[in-house]
Amino acid sequence: MRILISNDDGIEAPGIALATKAVSLLTDDVWVVAPDGKRTAAGPSLTVARPLTMRRLGERRFSCSGTPADCVVTSMSWLFKDGQKPDLVVAGVNDGRNVGEDLAYSGTLGVAREATFWGVPAIGFSRVKKADVREGDATWLERFIERLWQTRGEWAIEGHWLSVNLPSELPAPVSQPSIGRDKIARKADVVREDGDEIELIVPRGREHASRKGDENSLIAEGFATVNRLNWFGETQLPSAFMEGLRAAAK
Repeated sequence: MRILISNDDGIEAPGIALATKAVSLLTDDVWVVAPDGKRTAAGPSLTVARPLTMRRLGERRFSCSGTPADCVVTSMSWLFKDGQKPDLVVAGVNDGRNVGEDLAYSGTLGVAREATFWGVPAIGFSRVKKADVREGDATWLERFIERLWQTRGEWAIEGHWLSVNLPSELPAPVSQPSIGRDKIARKADVVREDGDEIELIVPRGREHASRKGDENSLIAEGFATVNRLNWFGETQLPSAFMEGLRAAAK
């Protein structure tokens, strides 16, 4: 079993070390390709028609100068061009939860999304900041990933991936939440003004808004949450709307 690991916190982040330790208990065919620095909120963006620098840091371990999704693209199109593609892509473990609109912004989930374009099952893992990291966390995570792998026929359908949020303490019970609303980037701070040029910073942080049954509420109760996401966006529009649109287009 071949597993590719990436993230958006960078190749040296503690979370990717935890993920690597966990999957190494499952297989010895583990590849790590991750950004050379932090790429928070990079989403699914790609670097196209501009050079990318790959640096070999060890056996089956590379850093990439691009985005998290670039790490998947370079892996599939270069590292595995003439060989076996990964059987599974694991993204994370992200330093901080990915909830609400993070599902669109997150570079961690951008990794998982990109993997589905290559037909590879993918799981994005995130965990609350300042988690109570313990010796047995990697073993628990390995068992959890193994269970997801064994049941992949039930979730790894085309264009779908999993988003898993881990609470502070493991082991943890598991629940499927509703997707909440917890807006980031609610304000912009002016740090410099020079005539018509204004320099702004959008600070980190969120309100941790919560409603019963959403990701934040269940994480606060100590649950690990699991959602299946997809990129299809094929929700049918109402037939009356489409009929009116066709009539207007005549």
